[in-house]
Amino acid sequence: MLIYTYTNAQNPISPPGIYLADPSARSWNDSTLYLYTSTDLSCDFWCSWKHDILYTSDMVEWQVAGNTFTSKGVNDEVSYNDQLLFAPDCAKKDDTYYLYYCQPDENNALGTATSKSPTGPFKEGRILNTGKKYSQIDPAVFLDDDGVAYLVWGQTNMKMAALKPDMRTIDTTSIKDLVLTKSEHYFHEGPYMTKVNDLYYIVYADESRNQKPTSLGYATSKTPFGPYTYRGVIIDNEGCNPGNWNNHGSIYNFKNQWYVFYHRSTHGCQTYRKACVEKIEFLADGSIPEVEMTTQGALPPLNALNKLEAERACLLSGKVMVENDRASNQKLTNFKNGDEAVYKYLNFGDGASTFKIRYCSPKQNKLLLFTGLGKERKKVAELDFVTSKEQDGWRVDTFSIQKLKGIHALTLQIQGQEGILNEIDWFAFSR
Repeated sequence: MLIYTYTNAQNPISPPGIYLADPSARSWNDSTLYLYTSTDLSCDFWCSWKHDILYTSDMVEWQVAGNTFTSKGVNDEVSYNDQLLFAPDCAKKDDTYYLYYCQPDENNALGTATSKSPTGPFKEGRILNTGKKYSQIDPAVFLDDDGVAYLVWGQTNMKMAALKPDMRTIDTTSIKDLVLTKSEHYFHEGPYMTKVNDLYYIVYADESRNQKPTSLGYATSKTPFGPYTYRGVIIDNEGCNPGNWNNHGSIYNFKNQWYVFYHRSTHGCQTYRKACVEKIEFLADGSIPEVEMTTQGALPPLNALNKLEAERACLLSGKVMVENDRASNQKLTNFKNGDEAVYKYLNFGDGASTFKIRYCSPKQNKLLLFTGLGKERKKVAELDFVTSKEQDGWRVDTFSIQKLKGIHALTLQIQGQEGILNEIDWFAFSR
């Protein structure tokens, strides 16, 4: 097992060069929050042969436990070796942690593995018997107050069953089909089950918008097996990447604050996804107001005087996308005329009047800076980029701008000739 330490309080919370998707949030001692994730390795296929775990004690410093469970060459006990692993979840009973996983082979097998540690390594992989007629993908587990554990899974239609006390055997007599459906609940896949104030919640990839499962929706019931009532969207990741397709995540109360965990895609494709987080709240009727994607994530607006990596844009329009620059760094690339990157939110404090940026400009173009959104959007700078002549194409320039104060959304817009105009690594403001 490998451990990476990564200090970062802004989205995405996945470290540079590591793509962690489908975050399922769990905690057992209230001092550490664990996100059980899929690990993306390519634009050519979903996920990989391993599961990594992202965890934190303060929502600022994150660590990654790598190779905690793998179907390829490490944990020899795993059935169906060399099969890809999709969307895990975890539960604890007594002194044992149970990881639930999916291997999308010809059988779409669901499995479970165990460990004495929440970060693994998980071993003794075992396939669960759910009956061949059931679509078996994206399992999630919920251990209720009375000690009964429930497993939920499925695509288009969500299935559900109770687990036997050993946590590794499904009570096949309890299997229920059509707990959530596409037609009634906009259910696509990726269910996550929890309970808040005696109300059962299932969070899942929701197809109610854009004919794509870009939203995390939720449904509630007074009983575990339903019936469930559709309640709406918690967050929608549409606009995070030109190739974006799906969303998958969870909600959790950590140290008296509720959060939604979700992912955004990168590289202009559907995969290479990164885990993100936003604060949420519950209203008196049990509903969760929809929240927006931000750059700041779980903490207050970012200090505009600190260097901000360009790839942390929460919204992208046009063809611009996040790509790897090198193993430990990413960049915004493929800017064309009119393309934009949006950052929410930056705190300029008492004022900033200088803008510094590292960029690569193969063609002459301009950078426009805007503050605000929608009708409140205002152009605050129009800067002429210099065509790069350095050997590697990158340069750092500093520009004077009109003084900015307070908290704002910031938009970078590129204008210029046709074709690919620009790449941006980072930027920062100063007084």
